Amino acid sequence: MKNKPILVVAGEPRSVFFEIFFKSIKRKKIKSPLILICCKNILLKEMEYFSFKKKINLLDPKKFKKIKINNDNINLIDIPYKTTSKQSSKNYNLKKYINDCFSIAFSLLKKRITHKFINGPINKSTFLDKKYLGITEYISKYFNTKKFGMLIYNKELSVCPVTTHLPIKLVSKNITKKKVFEKIEIIHNFFISYFNKKPKIAITGLNPHCESILKNNEDKSIVEAALKKATKKNISIKGVFSADTIFLKSNRKKFDVIIGMYHDQVLAPLKTIYEYDAINITLGLPFLRVSPDHGPNQKMYRKNKSDPLSLIRALTFLDNK
Repeated sequence: MKNKPILVVAGEPRSVFFEIFFKSIKRKKIKSPLILICCKNILLKEMEYFSFKKKINLLDPKKFKKIKINNDNINLIDIPYKTTSKQSSKNYNLKKYINDCFSIAFSLLKKRITHKFINGPINKSTFLDKKYLGITEYISKYFNTKKFGMLIYNKELSVCPVTTHLPIKLVSKNITKKKVFEKIEIIHNFFISYFNKKPKIAITGLNPHCESILKNNEDKSIVEAALKKATKKNISIKGVFSADTIFLKSNRKKFDVIIGMYHDQVLAPLKTIYEYDAINITLGLPFLRVSPDHGPNQKMYRKNKSDPLSLIRALTFLDNK
């Protein structure tokens, strides 16, 4: 295939994904063939509901090297999904279905059919069953990736939390010099590899104003130590900055990436500034994994009011790689 395909796991059946997927491919022409991985029956019902008309091209994942595909039709790998009214069976079937979708995608990625992968939103509490903090960790574990990061990317400014979906009371226990440096290094290497650019990185402290009334101040003993190590390796990084001022316009315009210590410390301001104009990239994998920067939003299911911008950005990003 001239353009490597983009694998798209639809994710949660009752989510905003199909709505934003239909809107995305209507609004944006993608050169890379899209391969949707989901249940055909679910797809047909959503197409009927949203009056979305396109032929479905069923694919056999075992015969990829012998086929030519484009985006004239919806290229689909059909994954069976059994519906039931019994709650325990319903949860089991849902987890099995999503796991089967991921398994097919992972198999094709391992065979190097492509290096481009998107997953739609997943209900983490149901699917991960508290075994992983998030889909980033789930995929990284599957591919035995020890050093990974969650980059919320916007071409103007990106952010990366050192810890991801971790309760606040556990954050300080999981901040180490090694983890902080790994995030700095993996971001630096990613920007050089995919953007041919040495990124300008800022890093925040953990505590308000980078100060602490305790004897051990993590901002000095851990974050500052990691920053000094990175500087010695010729990485462009500055800090340690207070999180309440680094996102001011005059400050943030100086940097490509801001690293924070925990999820909401950097994601909340980024989403306030850019809303849906950002994508979630998992760093450190042997392929490009991207997802829209929002969840299933089941309350908005079938309301036809969801903004597809993040998925459009995700598709466009992979289309150019």
